[in-house]
Amino acid sequence: MLRCYRLGLQPYVPVWRAMQLQLRERGAAGPDALWRVQHPPVFTLGRNARPQHLLAPAAIPVIRVDRGGQVTFHGPGQLVLYVLLDLRRHRLGVRGLVELLQGAVIDTLAGFGILAEARPDAPGVYVDGAKIAALGLRVRNGCSMHGLALNVRPRLAEFGRMDVCGYPGLASTSMFALGQRSDPDQVAALLEQRLAERLRCLLEPVHTLPEPLVRMLARGSQR
Repeated sequence: MLRCYRLGLQPYVPVWRAMQLQLRERGAAGPDALWRVQHPPVFTLGRNARPQHLLAPAAIPVIRVDRGGQVTFHGPGQLVLYVLLDLRRHRLGVRGLVELLQGAVIDTLAGFGILAEARPDAPGVYVDGAKIAALGLRVRNGCSMHGLALNVRPRLAEFGRMDVCGYPGLASTSMFALGQRSDPDQVAALLEQRLAERLRCLLEPVHTLPEPLVRMLARGSQR
């Protein structure tokens, strides 16, 4: 079973801290989950990211986090799907998880008439050489956190404020820029289904916030 939480629009830091908490506290029988979310504008730097790849952040917050990868932008109109899996349960390594996520995104985009591909030299998903989805993961004790970000209809101008995923000159694109006007929630529903199929799991929609996130948001409200 794969629990699917819909978080709506949430600030980045409480969601990130909630993932860390969930990863620390989950036991061997802990359920796998997808957290669907959109974030207010934020740049995040992976563990080994070089600050020089962030060109002009302006007033947008910059946060260094514990995922792999370089610099990434999150903002409204971008579908972020965090993947909280016990990889041993699915007999996956990190490379296998990356390929699974890329394949699910490619299948999802094909469902909307967009031909996309993965590249052997750079994780993510691309359309005609422009990046449409980014991946960043952390695996601890055989369990994953973080996940993928698919550009449905974000402000593409913000991606010009950085070297996308550390590659100077790499262009970004979105489903909207490619002529697809679908709502992010509609895209997310298909992507969740494609991931579940690849994991051979049934989806279980959950209509409350994840308990670790409730705790993080409560802490923030008490400051």
